[in-house]
Parts: sequence; structure tokens; C-alpha cells
Amino acid sequence: MTRHRRRGRALTVVLVGVACLALGGAIGWYAAYVSSGPSSGPAGNSGAEGDVAQLYTCGMHPTVIEKQPGDCPICHMKLTPVKAGAETDVDAGLERKVIYWRSPVLADFVSDRPGQDPRGMNLVPVYAPEGEVSAGPTVRIDPVVVQNMGVRTVLVRRGSLRTTLRTVGRVDYNEQAVAYVNTKFDGWIERLHVDQTGAPVERGDALFDVYAPRLYSAQEEYVAALRGVERLAGSPMPEALAEARRLADSARVQLRYLDVSDAQIAELEHTKEIRKTMTIFSPSRGIVTEKSVLEGAYITPDARLYTIADLSKVWVYVDVYEYQLPWVRVGQEARMSLPYVPDREFVGHVVYVYPYLETQTRVIKVRLEFDNPTLELKPGMYAGVTLHVDLGREALVIPREAYIDSGRRNVAFVDAGGGKFKPREVQLGVDLEDGQVEVVFGLDEGERVVTSGQFLLDTESRLKEAIAKASAPSNDAAAEATPRPVPSSGHGH
Repeated sequence: MTRHRRRGRALTVVLVGVACLALGGAIGWYAAYVSSGPSSGPAGNSGAEGDVAQLYTCGMHPTVIEKQPGDCPICHMKLTPVKAGAETDVDAGLERKVIYWRSPVLADFVSDRPGQDPRGMNLVPVYAPEGEVSAGPTVRIDPVVVQNMGVRTVLVRRGSLRTTLRTVGRVDYNEQAVAYVNTKFDGWIERLHVDQTGAPVERGDALFDVYAPRLYSAQEEYVAALRGVERLAGSPMPEALAEARRLADSARVQLRYLDVSDAQIAELEHTKEIRKTMTIFSPSRGIVTEKSVLEGAYITPDARLYTIADLSKVWVYVDVYEYQLPWVRVGQEARMSLPYVPDREFVGHVVYVYPYLETQTRVIKVRLEFDNPTLELKPGMYAGVTLHVDLGREALVIPREAYIDSGRRNVAFVDAGGGKFKPREVQLGVDLEDGQVEVVFGLDEGERVVTSGQFLLDTESRLKEAIAKASAPSNDAAAEATPRPVPSSGHGH
């Protein structure tokens, strides 16, 4: 009896153990099935949706994407979770075909799938060439949100290329209208008729009286020659009369060489009176800009006594850069305004483009000429100068606010309709008048580009692009990616 009871207990223990093993195996198989998930079927789909990794980004730097919360490595702000569904439409934006993947550091490492290179760097895609260059994923925004954001667009149109060259000009003297006053003899200043700088003078105005022994003796020689001619006027010897006239002519020429005026010579011929002092007159009209002589001073031929500048026309010097040189030509109209008279505009023209480059500043000097009848333009002034240039051709143009300059590239957002905005890398040309800019490549005539709100679109596009890179497979794909030569079917490195 006791033996039967023992056998029953042993059998019960064995059965319980077998049942526990079976239950444990079933639970383990089900857990493995749920964690791995089948590749198809409703159950597999629901599992994939539930296991999407939460990503974190920086509000100031949307290209920073992390899989764990923390601080931004750039500005050290707290990372914020990326909203679910933020990565949607990434593939829709990446419309260009990826032909292969390459290592960013190993030039000979390529793969036909995403992954990592042997150094652990994420592979980057190489796209097939197309007519347009995508600058990131397409952004989809609800039309109501678009309206609330104040997004505005304009048409890409074809127009004439007219640009404006604006620079700073420096007013200076007209070198062709500056005169120096000096003498061709030694002497002493007896009297100053113009005794201050800034005084206006006309051509022929008296400047000073000078006593010069050489000038005095030249007068004596001329008067003596004239009297000799008079004495021999009735002489029966024509040779003597001719010689006297030759001496008189020689003395007259000597006076002219000493800058004695024709009027003074005529007066001397008439009066035969030798003057102790001789008056020196202004050679031109203008303003006395320099005076370095005083009454009683001893002067020599190398002394500059006066500087007289005619300011009725002034020169203005401007600097232009090398790329602006084709826009400047002699005879071109130039307009100038002064900062303290903003409503007044002076009109002049280009008179000379200097044939050399300033090596330190890398600019070319250009000379302009302006009429200055009221003497309002004064040498030494700075003024704003504008040159209007017609390039003589047409091209596609957009407003300057229709693109974003990142420093490395220019991006415009094209309105694709239905709340879709596609970033497009564009190549720009000349800055034009009225806030327009030439488009060399990247846009087509008739497309609509965003002119306001594009910075928000750019942030969203870069965020999606960063999410796409962060979500790319890494370990498994890297294990399968092996170094290989570039295939001959168009692959390159």
C-alpha cells in the first residue's frame, strides 16, 4: 500500500515537470515570435509601427538628431523630441535616384546599400545626375498653416538685365585746371595784391609787384634799342637801321621770356619809362588754394608763390572691383549725391579708367568729371556715386528675398502645389535693379518660388534630411558593405 502511494507521487511530480517545460517552451517561442515579428501580415505591421525609435533634435540646429535626450553639442540647449510623423515625406522629397553609396573618408570604399565604412563613418549617397539639383526633402504643410505662416510666392520670369553699381566717390581738383605761379628771375616782393588763400581770381588779375634787377636791366635794353631805331629811322644806311630793329626785337623777346605781358611791353614802348617794379598777373581764373609769399620776401625761380585751381569742373575718383570692370566705360553717365543734400543729384560722366589694379585693395580707380558752377562740390568731400548699367541681354530673374544664402549654396523653395514646397539649389548671377537677381541655373520660367516664410521651410527640410540620415541602417548594412572597385555601369568615386 505504501509502495503504491510512493509510485503515484513520483508520477505526479514527473507529469508536473513535463507540463512546466512545455509551458515554458511555448512562452519562449511566443516571446521570440513577437520580438522578431514576421515580415508580412497584420501582426508584423503593427509591431513595426510600435517600435519606431524616438528621435531628439535642437530647436536652433535642426540638423542635430540624437536617439537619446540630452544637450545640443553646438549651443548646449536641451534637445526636444521629434513629433511622430515628422519624418514622413522624406522619401517623397528625395526624388533623385541613388546609384551607389560611398565612404566620406575612404575614396575606394563603395557599396550598393547604405551602411558604414570600416572606420564607422556613415556612407553617403551618390545620386544620378539630373537637370535640377535638389537641396533637401520636399516639405508638406497644410494649406491653412501655409496661410497662417504668411508664405508668399512669385513667378520666375524673364527680364532685361539692368544693374546698378553703387560706390563712394572722393571729390578732387581737376588736374588740368590747376596753375602754379612763380617767376623766372630773382627779386623782392614790393606789394601783394592777393594776400590770402581762398581768394577768387580771374585771368589777368594782379597778384603782386616785384623788383628784380634782371627785369630792370631788360627794360633798359629794350628802351635803348627802341631809341636806336628812332635815331636811325632817317639814316641813309639801311643796314644800321635793320640791326637796330633786330636788337629791339631781341630785347622784346627777352621781356616776354621773363613773363612780361604784351600790355606791359606796349606801355613801355609808348612811355619809354623804366619801372622799378613789375606787376605779375594771374595766369588763369580760379581759387587761390596755396600762397607761400609775403611782402618784402626774397623770391627765386624755384619758389612756388601761388597755386590757383579752377573749380568750375571737379574730378571724382571711385574704386570698382575686378568683376565690375566690364560694366564701366568712358562716357558713361554717373550720378552723385551728397549726404547732407540728399534731394540734390549731380550728373557727370566717366572720363578715364586707370589701366592698373591697386595690388593691396584689388580695386581699379575710375575718374569721373562733374560740372560745379556754384562751387557746391568741394575737393576732399565724399559722396555716393551711382552708375546705371544695361547689360544688353535677358535672363530669368527672381527677387533677392526668394533665396537663402547658406554661405556654401543658395536655396530657393519652389511651390509644387497642394502644400508642397521643394527646396532647389540655384546658381545666381548679377544683382539687378529693383531688388532682383539673375538666375543662371536651377529654376525654370513660370515656376513659383517662395519670397517669405522660406526660413521656416528650410528648417523643416533640414530637419527631415537629418532624420533620414539618422534613421538610415548602420550596423547590419555596414557588415554587408565591402570594399570593391567602382562598377563600370556609371558608378564613380
